[in-house]
Amino acid sequence: MSDSCQWLHEILENSPVMRFPFDRSSLPLNGIYFFYEDEEIWGHSDERLRIVRIGTHKDGNFRTRMADHYLLDERRMNFDRNKPAPKDRSIFRKNLGRALLNRDKDPYLKTWEIDFTMKLNRENYASLRDIDKEKLIEQRVTRLLREKFSFRFMSLDVTIARIGSTGLEAALIGTRSGCNLCRPSANWLGLDSPNPKIRHSGLWLVQHLKSREISEQDKQIIRTALNGRIG
Repeated sequence: MSDSCQWLHEILENSPVMRFPFDRSSLPLNGIYFFYEDEEIWGHSDERLRIVRIGTHKDGNFRTRMADHYLLDERRMNFDRNKPAPKDRSIFRKNLGRALLNRDKDPYLKTWEIDFTMKLNRENYASLRDIDKEKLIEQRVTRLLREKFSFRFMSLDVTIARIGSTGLEAALIGTRSGCNLCRPSANWLGLDSPNPKIRHSGLWLVQHLKSREISEQDKQIIRTALNGRIG
């Protein structure tokens, strides 16, 4: 899959790199995003950044998804024991926090793992929460995302199958995961993740890592999307 991985990295260079702060209104309503992380280099030649996360969203929800990752609505920091924290609305944020806590050997990792969007979990485990500590962790995650991560995207119409094991997102993840050249640096934070799938793949992902490689039909969809004729 190394050739397809190189092709993907190279064709995405036709789209702009987005960094915080960015105008969310400039983003599409539907699409697929590709995150890059400073100091994480691809393995195909020279010093270009490698893709470290690929993701999509429910229909019409692209801007909200990116806002959740970067915490563009900072009112979400006004949570308490009976409200979910931002990490419960972004698995990307949750995974970054997991790695930070695991690297620090912080036992609060067990509480961080709990999904407080679920009413039953709030009822049963609210007493375990240290809200001041959670806010400090969330601030670290936000700073990390805003300072070290960038992304590209392609706009896709809702008729393009993006989501699920047979969707384009899965094939893109499988292509990137299957490349044996794009490996994490020795200092990559993901190597401190408690999840072996993140450590071994070099991606901030746990799903679709074994999916198929992008096909020629997929490549044509990607070309068309990046040329602005979809979405």
